[in-house]
Amino acid sequence: QVGGSSAITWYLTWKAVESMCSKNSVLIKLILPLILTGIPYTLSALRSDSTVVKINNFTAAALIQSKGISTIPNLTLGKPAVTFDLKIGRKLTFEPQFRFALDGKPWAMVFWWRYYGSITQKLKITYHTNYSLAYKTITSYTAPGTPQEIIRTTRYLVGAIQPNYQVTKYIGVGLYLFYNRGLESFITQNTIMLSLRPAFSNIPITRNISARLDPEVYYLRMDDNDGAFLNTRFSVSKSNCPISVSGLINKPLRSDIPSDYDFLWNVGLSYTFTRNYRVVR
Repeated sequence: QVGGSSAITWYLTWKAVESMCSKNSVLIKLILPLILTGIPYTLSALRSDSTVVKINNFTAAALIQSKGISTIPNLTLGKPAVTFDLKIGRKLTFEPQFRFALDGKPWAMVFWWRYYGSITQKLKITYHTNYSLAYKTITSYTAPGTPQEIIRTTRYLVGAIQPNYQVTKYIGVGLYLFYNRGLESFITQNTIMLSLRPAFSNIPITRNISARLDPEVYYLRMDDNDGAFLNTRFSVSKSNCPISVSGLINKPLRSDIPSDYDFLWNVGLSYTFTRNYRVVR
């Protein structure tokens, strides 16, 4: 399972690198050394961890948001939604996500596999891969003048790599290289995203309440169209309380990617459940 998911991630990441080389060679020169440097460290960590029994984690979260937003414009729902997240594992994790509109119609289902590797105590690198399904309500005509509402499903295969450096307890910075392959012939075939992700966490508001701010500037290319976007997430939580408040804004800085929205924002309320368990051999 580790080898399979890692192989898919490396294949899709390489396809992203290959697609970007012609027009984004400077970006490739910056990120390729990071990828190559991380390989021996993460493989070494995987070997050393494989014989050690440690505590694993199970997390479940539910988020109700005023508007379903995606960093990829054509996957944005644009109306109130609920998202269910699960996470099981420690370094290698399975993290399925189920997204629905509040009227019960499916929005997307994403089946993530992730491996969390460490190069140093402060420098981490995460490998991602997923198989996902996106749903869209369209009108079909079964007979002349007889409209029928149907839900169309499209499939995607994704690979991503994410190095992160924790500067201090409160400040971190990361890069995210993402490649999405559309499996249907009538949808976008190649989507590439490269983003810069600073993070400001543990921001004290009161004694027991803290905030987190995650601004992001990213370049997005979808087949022959591209654009640059600003995305900012924030959350406020209380110590030992499973409920938190969050929000998100997304604004294109420059884009020729077709989209129904120019400026997007939402607010959400989430509930998180976390438990640890031991592996018994």
